[in-house]
Formats: sequence, C-alpha cells, structure tokens
Amino acid sequence: MTLQQWVNDLSQIMDPSNIKINESLKTYTMTKLGGHADIFVMPNTEQEAQAIVKYAHQHNVPLLMLGNGSNMVVRDGGVRGIVIHFAKLDKIQITEGLVFAQGGALLKDVSKYAAAESLTGLEFACGIPGSIGGAMAMNAGAYGGEISDVIVETVVLTREGERVVLTKGELELGYRTSIIAKKGYYVLSSTFQLQRGEQEAIDAKIADLTYQRESRQPLEYPSAGSVFKRPTGYFAGKLIQDSDLQGKGVGGAEVSKKHAGFIINKDNATATDYIETIQMVQRVVKEKFDVDLELEVKIVGED
Repeated sequence: MTLQQWVNDLSQIMDPSNIKINESLKTYTMTKLGGHADIFVMPNTEQEAQAIVKYAHQHNVPLLMLGNGSNMVVRDGGVRGIVIHFAKLDKIQITEGLVFAQGGALLKDVSKYAAAESLTGLEFACGIPGSIGGAMAMNAGAYGGEISDVIVETVVLTREGERVVLTKGELELGYRTSIIAKKGYYVLSSTFQLQRGEQEAIDAKIADLTYQRESRQPLEYPSAGSVFKRPTGYFAGKLIQDSDLQGKGVGGAEVSKKHAGFIINKDNATATDYIETIQMVQRVVKEKFDVDLELEVKIVGED
C-alpha cells in the first residue's frame, strides 16, 4: 500500500482535517528535535483513536504514540508509518474525589485542576510535563510521589485496538515502568483517587515544589527532562557530575551545568548530537564508576 492509500483510508475513519503528511515532529517534542512523520494524526474522539489503531494493525502499518513529547527523542530521519497524537483527548472531570483524565491531558494540568478543588495527592506532579498516557506508561513520579500512589484504573487500547480496563494491580507499576510500556498499549483515560485536603497546605506544597523545580532544573532550554533512570544505590545526576561532564556535549547538545541529569538542546542541536551526548555520558560513567546508566527517555525513529 502507498502512503496516499493510507491517507485515503484514514480519511474514511476520522476527521480528514486532522491528518497531516510529512509533518515535522520538532513542534511536538520538548527537545525540539527530530525529523518528520510520514503521517501524523490527531483523533477527535476515543472511537476515532480505536479505529486508527485497528486500521494500523490490520494493514501492518507502523504506529507510534506521541504524548507530550517530554520523554522522547525522535531521530533526525523521522518516523515511518503513522504517528498518533492524543492532544485533542484532554478531558478532565472530578467527581467526589475521583479524578478522570483522558490520555492526552497533561499531568501537570490534572494536578492543578485537582488542587483547585482542594484535593490532595497529585501535588508531586505539578511540574511533570508529560501527558497522562506517558505518565501511566512510565509510572511518572517526583519529590517522593508517583502515579502508583493514586491510580484506580486505566482504560487502554491494545496494539490490536481492543479496549481494555486495567485495575491498579493489573497495571504492574514499577520504577518508571508498567504493563502499558511493556505491551505497547495506548492510554485512553485514567481515574485517580484523591483525598480532601486543606487548600492552604495544598497551595503551599505546590509553590514549594514549583520553586524547587524552577531553581534546580534547566527549564530555559529544550530537553527531554531526566535522561537516565536512577541506578541502584546511586543517583544518575551525581555520577555524571562527579564524572566532570557538566557543560560538555556533542554539537549543540550539552550536559546541563544546572542539573547534571539533564541534557539540553543548547544551540540548534540535531537529534544525532543529543543521542551522541547521551552515549558519551554512558561511556564515561561506565569507565569511571563501572555503572551502567539505563535510559529513562525513549529514542525512536530512523537516522
């Protein structure tokens, strides 16, 4: 099948105005890196999303889910097949302590929405830039809290397009992992259980965490956030700092001088610059400390 045939077929199952050909992915990633997607689609409804996933599976078309692009590096050659983006699936609802959020909603928005309703439990997420889908896949966490603390259930699409409801136990949530990541599921929505709290205390905690984040992280530059998982018995940032790697990099990419766990796009870096800087950090830390730094970010696409 040709690219045009895919587009023609997709136009029959979703709003054609939300189908883009040869779309640059730099706009959709926090690193501002990466090549083009053959086809880029943004479903308006969960039904459209399901139809797209089913179509890709039935016709053996490669399909990549792109959330808020906060934890992903897209290679310069771009992505073949279809990239699906859930930005239009961003509904948030609160009912008696239960917070419902679609997969495309931003986690930090859900956190702030809950805080405005005097609900406590998601303050830790006030600065996490990912979508609900990405947060669920990675069991996102910060400042002592993580998704597994508050999740009730998640509705996903399997790679075949089957709609499945997963309870907390079925999600297999661990440190930066879940069954969603392992199986390649697509998150339609999640429900969280929060508790009624004191508004003043909630606001104070969010203000404190926001200050910590803004003062310690290089938010003035594009980046993929924390690049590496925390190695057992160590902190990735401390190992990188002690390896004297801050300020070093390849091309326009650089290990942040503000937070060694971040690699920033400082000066019009390419994805190749960014990835080679990651590899340099892994190599030097291995040589100096015999510790293997495992990626927290996902690298996709073609060179």
